[in-house]
Amino acid sequence: MGDKWSVLVIVMLADGSLRFSELRRAIGTVSQKMLTATLRGLERDGYLTRTVTPTIPPRVDYALTEMGRDVLTPLNALAHWALARREQVEAARRAYDATAKDAASPDEAAT
Repeated sequence: MGDKWSVLVIVMLADGSLRFSELRRAIGTVSQKMLTATLRGLERDGYLTRTVTPTIPPRVDYALTEMGRDVLTPLNALAHWALARREQVEAARRAYDATAKDAASPDEAAT
């Protein structure tokens, strides 16, 4: 669960099960290949279940397992922590960008 898509998928499933197309539409910027790989990884690790309903066309739903729901607590805490420090992060970025603009990076100087 070390990539940005995994966390986003878990958060999207917090309110209940979703189909692949619903997840992809809700996330917006993820490719079909990346979402497929992310869902498989989360299922393999036990964070979610994949349920196939034998209809035409087949319906596939993804839902959080108990472990997937449990991880929402620390994810929510991290989100609140990040929001509380957003101004600090933005100030640090402005300071960094101001100094970086004036000085060439070592990579740029070497070329």
